[in-house]
Amino acid sequence: MITLSVGGAVLRSAAMVEQVFLGLTRRLWDDPFEWTLPEKLSTRAAIVDYLNEVVETRRSGLRFLESDDDLARQLPAPEELKPVLQVLVEAIARAENYFGRGEAVARSIDRK
Repeated sequence: MITLSVGGAVLRSAAMVEQVFLGLTRRLWDDPFEWTLPEKLSTRAAIVDYLNEVVETRRSGLRFLESDDDLARQLPAPEELKPVLQVLVEAIARAENYFGRGEAVARSIDRK
């Protein structure tokens, strides 16, 4: 397992959120890894802008879901058909994993 910094883990967590909502709304399932590289997000302003973009992507994605029935809809995600709810739960698990890794790094720093 790759050790991340706290900031790196938070950015990867945000990238998982971005990926799922771009997948749901635009069928763009690419991993945001390339545009969340340290070279791309090298300033505080760039990081804040990226996190704000993720917030807007999430909001847009949630507006895409108009009723509970939408959660049962099948979609190619990205290679096999899955219900929207399953896609969202899997994405939440990936995002939570990265966020938790960031918390663990923060705790280990606090102990030193």
